[in-house]
Amino acid sequence: MSKLLIAGALALPLALAQAADVKIGFVSIAKILNSAPQAESASKRLEQEFAPRKKGLDEAQKSLRKLEEKLAKDGAVMSESQRRTVENDFRNQARELKRSGDEFREDFNLRRNEELGKFQKQVLDVINSVAKEEGFDLVVNDSATLYASPQIDVTDKVLKRLTSSR
Repeated sequence: MSKLLIAGALALPLALAQAADVKIGFVSIAKILNSAPQAESASKRLEQEFAPRKKGLDEAQKSLRKLEEKLAKDGAVMSESQRRTVENDFRNQARELKRSGDEFREDFNLRRNEELGKFQKQVLDVINSVAKEEGFDLVVNDSATLYASPQIDVTDKVLKRLTSSR
């Protein structure tokens, strides 16, 4: 008897949904992130913002490689104190490069997350707007959806709005 009640309770929401003509939509967040002009703009802003630091890291890496090559090539003919000095310089530069690289990645990730957060809010606002205007009862995204019929996919409508609101 209790199994029958549980089965009935589980089937009730499904039966109600079928009887109520529920309109469901689907949005591909991955497609929006890859296609929306706002995502591309955010990427370019981040690139411009971090380009000088990236260039500095690249130059420091080149300098470190040159020092390593010098040590490998001339290390055998250097005096003990010269070799020790170059080895210390190499270790210090390598340590500084690692620290700077870690800082760069951390700062870049923080800024990328800020930009992504702003964009996600904008996308959510547009999705909500499209859903209300089109009379959707439920809109799901691709992170939890195993299948979505093209008939319920409103991704292109959301992208069109994001593109035009730019």
